[in-house]
Amino acid sequence: MDRRTFLSGASIAAATVATACGDSTSTNTQTGSPASPAILRGVKQLRMVTTWPANFPGLGTAANNVAAFANAASGGSLDVRVYAAGELVSAFEAFDAVSEGTADMYHGAEYYWQGKSQAFNFFTAVPMGMTASEIMGWVEFGGGQALWDELSAQFNIKPFQAGNSGHQMAGWFKREINTLEDFRGLRMRMPGLGGSVLRELGAAAVTLSGGEIYPALQSGAIDATEWVGPWNDLAFGFYREAPYYYGPGFHEPGSSLAVGINLDVWNGLEADHKAILKQACWAANNQCLAEFQYQNALALDVLVNQHGVQLRAFSDAIWDRIGTISEQVVADTGNSDAMTRRVFDSYLGARNAMRSWDRISEMPYMAQRERVLGG
Repeated sequence: MDRRTFLSGASIAAATVATACGDSTSTNTQTGSPASPAILRGVKQLRMVTTWPANFPGLGTAANNVAAFANAASGGSLDVRVYAAGELVSAFEAFDAVSEGTADMYHGAEYYWQGKSQAFNFFTAVPMGMTASEIMGWVEFGGGQALWDELSAQFNIKPFQAGNSGHQMAGWFKREINTLEDFRGLRMRMPGLGGSVLRELGAAAVTLSGGEIYPALQSGAIDATEWVGPWNDLAFGFYREAPYYYGPGFHEPGSSLAVGINLDVWNGLEADHKAILKQACWAANNQCLAEFQYQNALALDVLVNQHGVQLRAFSDAIWDRIGTISEQVVADTGNSDAMTRRVFDSYLGARNAMRSWDRISEMPYMAQRERVLGG
């Protein structure tokens, strides 16, 4: 859905709001001019807390886009206000704030909440897991949304996909990683199940919010970090502290971002506001993935050709070991409790089904395109 289509649909929604409120020609008693739907009904204000720095490219702006789309589509009867990490609550307090009603909505990555349930990992990314298009397919058409709703409802939250950063890089390293032995003792920022894989490799995985990463890398508190990809990584300037950039990543092949809405708030919304928020999340989801795809390409060129970043790839031996560990870590996580097992079974079934299509579509096409077009 492009912005023009979305806003065209929004005008219909706004007209519906006016009809629901009474005669669309009602006037403002103070000015004598036609009253807007928002004035007739009153404005519904919603506070969205995020796990991102203010206006951070791609991640932070995806949250802003949800709010902007919803506010515009509602004709002013919705007023979603975005608060960056630390403005109302810290990044990792966003989930509890929404669950408890301190805030109305959050925008973040679901694997941050794995302490609540391991099942949340599957709704962001798991090692050797789904790509962006695959996770969208599972959630929207493969039963993922119903399971996600059931899981999140336990915490008084209604979830939606609302962004995807696409395939992520393996990360920035102060020294080269040539063998499995090079992981031993390595202190690396990597959250989620990717961090569990690192620990099995002998590294020390650390979870830090976005704003904490560069100072930790600069001070030597960590030796390496992953974040997202070239666009966001360039913005944070990691290349100044760690010259070796490894890719592709094994841990997040298509990282889905989410909006979570307090369930009491959601249930109290009128039908048109629910529809508008759902469409706003969809629009932001699609825009975010498209933006990352394009901006990563531009940023990679800057990193390599202007800042002298050295691109590296893990050896096949490292990939083989990562693959074996990843399969075990994800399976152990998937069997941690009954709810997570249901999510895991659904996720695995969808991933395996889509792999059969990928084998004869995108994978051979990309290989042939590179062979034909060359460097």
